[in-house]
Amino acid sequence: MKRFIDTLRNIWTIDELKQRILLTLGMILIYRLGSYVVLPGVNVDALNDAKSADAGGIVGLINMFAGGAFLRASIFGLGIMPYITASIIIQLLGMAVPYFQKMQREGESGRKKINQYTRFLTIAVTAVQAPGYIASIKQSAPNAFTDLSTFWWIQSIFILITGTMFVMWLGERITDKGLGNGISLIIMIGIISRLPFAFLSEVKSRTTGNGGLIIFLIEIVILLLVIVGSILLVQGTRRIPVQFAKKIVGNKQYGGVRQYIPLKVNAAGVMPIIFAQAIMFIPSAISGFSGGGAGVFQDRYGFWYNLIFSVMIILFTYFYTAIMVNPNQLADDMKRNGGFIPGVKPGKKTAEFIDQVMSRITLPGSIFLAAVAIMPAFAQKMGITSAFADFYGGTSLLILVGVVLDTLQQIETYLLNRHYDGLMKSGRIKGRGANAMMVQQGS
Repeated sequence: MKRFIDTLRNIWTIDELKQRILLTLGMILIYRLGSYVVLPGVNVDALNDAKSADAGGIVGLINMFAGGAFLRASIFGLGIMPYITASIIIQLLGMAVPYFQKMQREGESGRKKINQYTRFLTIAVTAVQAPGYIASIKQSAPNAFTDLSTFWWIQSIFILITGTMFVMWLGERITDKGLGNGISLIIMIGIISRLPFAFLSEVKSRTTGNGGLIIFLIEIVILLLVIVGSILLVQGTRRIPVQFAKKIVGNKQYGGVRQYIPLKVNAAGVMPIIFAQAIMFIPSAISGFSGGGAGVFQDRYGFWYNLIFSVMIILFTYFYTAIMVNPNQLADDMKRNGGFIPGVKPGKKTAEFIDQVMSRITLPGSIFLAAVAIMPAFAQKMGITSAFADFYGGTSLLILVGVVLDTLQQIETYLLNRHYDGLMKSGRIKGRGANAMMVQQGS
């Protein structure tokens, strides 16, 4: 306890870290307050009456990502999901269109251009999704809207676009001026805001005769095991040894030491799940706009939904890993710095070796990632309430674990740079981006 208090005191003595924490908390507060501001012309009482009927299924999952704003008809109702969808499209274009491939190779200037295109595309995606969102609310709560004129439709769509762009801006500010990972942090806050309600709902369900507190304690133990497995998935690495050649300059010797490339078992992090989830949202959004059914995509606890979801996660894991890890660049960096993998020729052979290792470790990593992602379906089939089942693994848990580890790592880095102790007595916290895919020459 004393160590914990000392750590908090050390955090507060670092002015830059204190300012970043306060800015992050302020941005989160603005986001949470905005999620309770409803669109103009909405009958809140009629909306609340219909809310319980739509709390489950795919709508419930979308609502959880938006921190409850989706079912409130909030100005932040679409949340950050249009931005995620736009990012997926830009990533796909980067794989197929030479113009975007060229921008990816231009470094910082290319990244700025890609971000600008992503913002413009986010506006277009939100403009497409907003009418479907309003139509889905109108279908579930016909009396929720007091005005359905053409001007009201245009006004509401404009407000939803502005709300999504403002949420995106909050995320970018947190990334630049706060604790980092702004978009992921906003998604995490939306998820965790539902946790107290889900926990109390499960306790109430068990204490009213549905298994008792013993079953609830067993559920908590299993949940802790799933959390441990998720942490291992996020932090697991395959270390490839790299030997550097000796260089003697004057009376000093450089190199001659062994380092390693830490290839992560799950180099893609939670992005494959977010990508797959965003794609799975599309049929529901289209059905909400047309008034038709979305079939298997509507029942997120069903067999076919989870089978398709798992396959998409595995495919997106390979896709995103291919974007994040470039074996040719790693091989060139090693060769340039006089490094080599023992037993492997530098250059093309090194790139092929790294690619082969990545393919081998990505397969079990992607399968385990998919297994954790569909855990809520198994939890719900075992009698756990749907609200609590969403935290029983799946997208929610992986995002929470990944973002919490990343945030703690950021804080620990500031502490260590100021010569304070880290957050743990032994070892350092490793987040999703703890080990950069780079090799530096030892000295």
